[in-house]
Amino acid sequence: MPFYLFEDPSSGDIKEIFFKMNDIKTYQKNGVEWNRVYTVPQASIDANIDPHSSQAFVEKTRRAGNIGDLVDMSKEMSERRGGIKNDPIKKDHIKQWKKDRNLTKPSYTP
Repeated sequence: MPFYLFEDPSSGDIKEIFFKMNDIKTYQKNGVEWNRVYTVPQASIDANIDPHSSQAFVEKTRRAGNIGDLVDMSKEMSERRGGIKNDPIKKDHIKQWKKDRNLTKPSYTP
């Protein structure tokens, strides 16, 4: 965010100042250097998604940036469900995949 907050040390007034990325973040007015005000970032990440809910996955990834983000989220949910060996959703998927293709043995082990 290119806007920074500065406080006048004498009056306590707060002013929002725009800076470019490479600018030095200091502000002076009438020879008085104002104090920079640091704030808590307002961004948040939803880390409480239910790994067993396909609807929650769809809602979370609805606005995913690209396919890589979607694959990363899918991998994270699989790890939360118990890893590759114990993931019930992945086991059900492989079981259905084998049934659809009349296979008795998968070409890879989950």
